[in-house]
Amino acid sequence: MTSSQSDLDRRWWKEAVVYQIYPQSFDDTTGDGIGDLQGILDRLDYLDELGVDVLWLNPVYDSPHHDDGYDVRDYRAIREAYGDMDDWNELLEAVHDRGMKLIMDLVVNHTSDEHAWFVEARETPDGEYRDYYVWREGETDADGNRGPPNNWESGFGGSAWEYDEPSGEYYLHLFDVHQPDLNWENPTVREEVYDMMRWWLEKGIDGFRMDVVNVLSKPQEFPDDDPNRGWVGMGHVSDGPRLDEFLGEMATETFDRHETMSVAEMPEATLEQARRLTGVDGPLDMVLHFEHVTLDYHDEDGWWTVRDIPLPEFKRVITRWQTGLDEGWNAVYLGNHDQPRIVSRFGDDDEFRYESATLLATLLLTLRGTPFLFQGDEIGMSNYPFESLEEMADAQTLGNVETAIAEGRIDDFEEVKELVRYRSRDNARTPMQWDDSEHAGFTDGDPWLPVNPNYAEVNVAAARADPDSVFHYYRRLVDLRHDEETLVYGEYDLLLPDHERVFAYTRTLGDDRWVVVLNVAAEPTRVDLPKVAAADFVVGNDGRPDDADERLDLRPYEARVYRG
Repeated sequence: MTSSQSDLDRRWWKEAVVYQIYPQSFDDTTGDGIGDLQGILDRLDYLDELGVDVLWLNPVYDSPHHDDGYDVRDYRAIREAYGDMDDWNELLEAVHDRGMKLIMDLVVNHTSDEHAWFVEARETPDGEYRDYYVWREGETDADGNRGPPNNWESGFGGSAWEYDEPSGEYYLHLFDVHQPDLNWENPTVREEVYDMMRWWLEKGIDGFRMDVVNVLSKPQEFPDDDPNRGWVGMGHVSDGPRLDEFLGEMATETFDRHETMSVAEMPEATLEQARRLTGVDGPLDMVLHFEHVTLDYHDEDGWWTVRDIPLPEFKRVITRWQTGLDEGWNAVYLGNHDQPRIVSRFGDDDEFRYESATLLATLLLTLRGTPFLFQGDEIGMSNYPFESLEEMADAQTLGNVETAIAEGRIDDFEEVKELVRYRSRDNARTPMQWDDSEHAGFTDGDPWLPVNPNYAEVNVAAARADPDSVFHYYRRLVDLRHDEETLVYGEYDLLLPDHERVFAYTRTLGDDRWVVVLNVAAEPTRVDLPKVAAADFVVGNDGRPDDADERLDLRPYEARVYRG
C-alpha cells in the first residue's frame, strides 16, 4: 500500500536536515587553539547558506575533557574554553532568529570523576552519593587475589572496573576510567537527571541527542559476558532489563512536555529494539544505530582488523533499516565525531574525492529518514595522515593502542599506524578548514589537534567560490529535500540488490516516484535500469548525462537522481 500526502505523520524533525557541530574544532575566536561558542556564532550565516535546519552541539558543558566533553563535571555550566552561559544564550537566540533549531548532547550514562557527586561518593563511602554510582567489591580467586567483579571491558580498552583503594571497591566505567557510570537503579539519580533536562528545555532548546542511552540499565547480577565478543559486556547492557522503563519515564518527565526531537545513540542496537523504542507508543523519535558503520569491523578482532564491505551487504543493511522500522523513523548518517571521515571510509579521498563526496551526499539526502551531516563533510574533508600517538587526543584510540602495547599484543604505534589512520575518531575532530591561511583559518594560535595538510585545497572559502564544489552540491540537495515531500516521506524500494557496484533505489509517494542511481566504484559501470527510461533527470554530480534510455553508462562514483 502506497502512502499518500493526506495520511502522512508529519513532524518538523522528519523534514529537517541536522548539522553536527564539534565545538572544540569548529572555529576559535580567542587564539587559544580551541573552538568556542563565539566561533559558532560567527559562522551561523554560513550554516544558514548551507540550508540546514537543526544544529546539534557536541557537549559544551564544564568538563576536564578526558573524553572531549563526554565526561561532564557540571551539567549546568559551560566549559570555560568555550565561553560562558551568556555566550550560549546569545547563540541560542541567534540560531532561533535564523529559523534554525538547537539540540544539546545529553550524557547521562556517566559523569566525570570530577563531578561533585562522584567526588563525594569517593570521599564518603557511607554517604548518599555513593549509591549514585555502581560499586562492587570484586571477586577473589582460589589464590586469594582480588579482581574485578566480572569480565566486562571498557570501550576504550582494559577492564570496565577501576579499583578504589581507600574503600576497597571497584566502580564501573563502560568507557574511560574518568567516566564512572551512574546508577540508574537509584530513583534519586533519575530525578536529578530529569531535573537537569527540564532546566535545559525550559531555556528553549529544541531537543537532545542522547549519548549511549541504551546502556543505562545493567543486570544487577553483573554476569560475565562471552569473552570472545568484540566488546565484552555489551551483550548484557545494550538492551538491559529496565531500559524501556527508564526511557519511558524520561520521556514522560522531560521531552514529552515540549515540541522537541529526541534521537538516541545506541551501540549494538538491533532493528527490533529500535522499532520498539521509536514506534507510535515508543519513548524516542529516532535511533542512531551502528550496524552500517561497523560493517568494516572484523567478527573476531573487532576494531583491530579492517574488512572490506561488499556493496550488496551494505545495501542489505541500509535497506533493512529503511523498510523495517514500521511506524518508527530513521536517523540517517554515515559519519560523526566517533567515525572516520566518510569520503575516506566509503569513498576515494584521492583521485575521486569530489565524485565520491558528492555521491555520499546524494545517499544521505535522498534516503528515508532525517539526515545528519557532520561538520566538514560538506566540503569533502578527509582523514588525517597521523604519524605518531603524540599527534592524537582520542581517548579510544590512545586507550586501545596503549593497552595493546602494555599487554604485549603489539610492539609500538608504527605496527598499527595504518589501522589507526583509518579508525581513529581524531580523523573527524581535526579543525574545520575555513580557508588557505595558516591553520586553515581555524585559529590564530596553536590548534589543539593538527590541521589536515590538504587544507590549502580543501576549505570553505574555495568551496563557496566554486559553483561546482562539494559544498554547492550539498546545498542543491538540501534545497531539493526541502522542496520535495517524496524525498522525506516517500517509501523506499531497493533496486539491483545483488549488483556489486551500483546502489539504486526508488522513493515513492502517491503517484510521485524518484529514482536514485549511485555507482559506488572507482571504475565505469554499465547497468540496465528500465525505471529511468521514461524518467526526467533532476540532479547529479557529473553534469547532465548523455543516456536517453534504460541503459546507463556511469562514470566512477557517479550519482544521478531522476523523477518519473
